[in-house]
Amino acid sequence: MPRSVNSVASRARRKKVMKHAKGYFGRRKNVWTIAKNAVDKAMQYSYRDRRAKKRNFRSLWITRINAGARQHGMSYSKFMGQLKANDIELNRKVLADLAMNHPEAFKAIVEKVK
Repeated sequence: MPRSVNSVASRARRKKVMKHAKGYFGRRKNVWTIAKNAVDKAMQYSYRDRRAKKRNFRSLWITRINAGARQHGMSYSKFMGQLKANDIELNRKVLADLAMNHPEAFKAIVEKVK
């Protein structure tokens, strides 16, 4: 009995990988073995960096809040501690936006917690 291979599924799997590799440079876009490795590596990077992006943004927000708080004579840690003590529940994303784009609103928050 001849060996049965599922060519339809194999081709579909390869087509999917080659579609992901579209736009890559050189043989990474059109040679199956190289494209497969490139796409696997790209998927690893994208998985890792979806998590790293969250850390990067949190760090950016903290920097912006710190800069805004220091303009009004407070450090970041003191400011955040006072927010918690006064039961003001604004997250860092919102606070950073206020510090950057609405300084008068941010100043009002700083005055309230002082």
